[in-house]
Amino acid sequence: MLPYQNHPVIDQTIPEHLGILLVNLGTPDSPTEEDVRRYLAEFLSDPRVVETPRWLWWFILNGIILRTRPKRSAEAYASVWTDEGSPLMRVSQHQAEALQQQLDGCMDLPVKVALAMRYGNPSIAAGLNQLRQANANRVLVLPLYPQYSAATTASIFDAVTAELQHWRRIPELRFINRYQDHPTYIRALADSVLAAWEHEEQPERLLMSFHGIPQDYADGGDPYPEECRTTASLLAAELGLADDRWAISFQSRMGRKAWIKPYTDKTLKAWGKEGVKRVHVICPGFAADCLETLEEIAVENRDYFIKAGGQSYHYIPALNESAGHIKVMTELVQQHAW
Repeated sequence: MLPYQNHPVIDQTIPEHLGILLVNLGTPDSPTEEDVRRYLAEFLSDPRVVETPRWLWWFILNGIILRTRPKRSAEAYASVWTDEGSPLMRVSQHQAEALQQQLDGCMDLPVKVALAMRYGNPSIAAGLNQLRQANANRVLVLPLYPQYSAATTASIFDAVTAELQHWRRIPELRFINRYQDHPTYIRALADSVLAAWEHEEQPERLLMSFHGIPQDYADGGDPYPEECRTTASLLAAELGLADDRWAISFQSRMGRKAWIKPYTDKTLKAWGKEGVKRVHVICPGFAADCLETLEEIAVENRDYFIKAGGQSYHYIPALNESAGHIKVMTELVQQHAW
């Protein structure tokens, strides 16, 4: 039998709330090697993220990866860290505050927004407890992943339901799986591109780079690649781009196995060698700028393109806490609220 948690009885003078659990991937608590190791251990131990047999992966993770990768990753995190913490944490906190403010002004019932991270802090358990204390008898989970993948969205579902298994009194639960083709999301992306083009010369090509997943995950039925292509096609159409002015690619692959293609770094190298001079890159799958956008895309992949012969490279920031992005979140809540 599961060990149920004993929660204090909620003060009945607190009105019932609709709880919104806003969830992103997560971040180390600091850019130190120790904190990065702890974060990577939690992240890479998730069987949704790495589907290798557990006994084999345990030896690879603990015997190799966690001995070598934390130092290198800590240096990368330090290069993007801010006075308010990691960029992802800073942006996520601002998103939660802005969404709370918007919902307070447009919902017919009291709403409580709680921020949580799938890995690291604040944990999903902590976020759910915040909602419990606010007397949230209904909880809407909003993972900030526009495109569904078992490695991201489904992992949040696992963590939420695992926590609730220990509660005596569970709330009604609703879960937003995806919003890859939501018109307001596509419009917000287009507006961010157009805003960049007001200050930067329009590029010869726009590259839409999404985080990758192993090819065998896609072969096993994960809809993620197709949902990324849907977003990219809709964004290109919204911008009125000809087929030869944009492309889709996938970044952040790890290990030796094949990941979904085309790869971002190889695409940019090829473009530079082909004589493409001006490129802009946007990462539509990232709700907040983080290590993978600010270091990998804005710096590392820029170097690949320039060294291959390119002349001008510009990274278009994630939607972050922009008004357009908060509007997307607000409409999703309104659409899925009871």
